[in-house]
Amino acid sequence: MFDEKDYFDPRKSQLNVNGTTLEPCSVDPLTGFLRDGCCNWDPRDGGSHTVCAIMTTDFLEFSKNRGNDLSTPRPEYQFEGLKAGDQWCLCAARWEEARQAGKAPKVVLESTNIKCLEICDLEHLKENSGGN
Repeated sequence: MFDEKDYFDPRKSQLNVNGTTLEPCSVDPLTGFLRDGCCNWDPRDGGSHTVCAIMTTDFLEFSKNRGNDLSTPRPEYQFEGLKAGDQWCLCAARWEEARQAGKAPKVVLESTNIKCLEICDLEHLKENSGGN
């Protein structure tokens, strides 16, 4: 039986929500499910970390209150913690949840993977664009 997890190569060019080649989101801090700086989609990523977002204090607090503390350093994972202004690949569902709550951070469309459109609406992303 074919399993795309056995054959998927995330190093091949992926597309952003504009339909062009996906651009890096951040290398400092190093982001992405694969920690390659890009919001690449990968079949092993159950969270679909495909939205490149610019962190805000409001969003970081929102995420922490929902059980995903992105601001506290976790040295055991070589994670320094995020602060306002950092760019980070978010789970598409978390970004959508934040949008519905009025807490969505701005997104970098050129660095946001087209796969997030399975969860997020393109018009909502465009309304919240603000980077690169």
